[in-house]
Amino acid sequence: MASWMIQIAAVMLSLLISWSHQKKDPVLYCSACRAIANELSYSISQVDPKKMINVGSFRLNADGTLNDKKVPLARSETYLSELLEEVCSSMSDYALYVHPDTQEKSYQRFAPRGNGAIASFPDIDNFQFNGIDSSNALKFACETIIEDLDDDIISLFSQSTKHVAEELCIGVSDYCKDAKQEL
Repeated sequence: MASWMIQIAAVMLSLLISWSHQKKDPVLYCSACRAIANELSYSISQVDPKKMINVGSFRLNADGTLNDKKVPLARSETYLSELLEEVCSSMSDYALYVHPDTQEKSYQRFAPRGNGAIASFPDIDNFQFNGIDSSNALKFACETIIEDLDDDIISLFSQSTKHVAEELCIGVSDYCKDAKQEL
């Protein structure tokens, strides 16, 4: 009797897992993945490249020397972990964008950053502001991605990878494997 119950529990668990994977909106999760890469890249670019941080063990060797290493602050695991804790709060600066020619949907940043580069932003008329539910869904997707991939994200950003959004959203996570838009 116990094996019968275990088999039913296993079937129910597999159905629940497959159902939860099917519920993920590909546009939402691909856009959240891209937004994470975009926000982290921007935050890293704002750090002075000359700032360094000591990493490694702070134990003394037998001969009295210390084995520590200096790495750029912006690429340190400590700094990247701090950025990951805050990155999802910027998802309120994103909204659903419908491309005027192709009608393809994606979440894009509509709010300019502090440096005032407004010219590169898409036309505000093509954004759909569907209230707080829309930004909450993107924030939830962001938090889910970070919870699932935090070590991979830190690893990618600690190396100075050129196409980090493509690597993260297609290579590591498959969230954008079917996306037609360029990363």
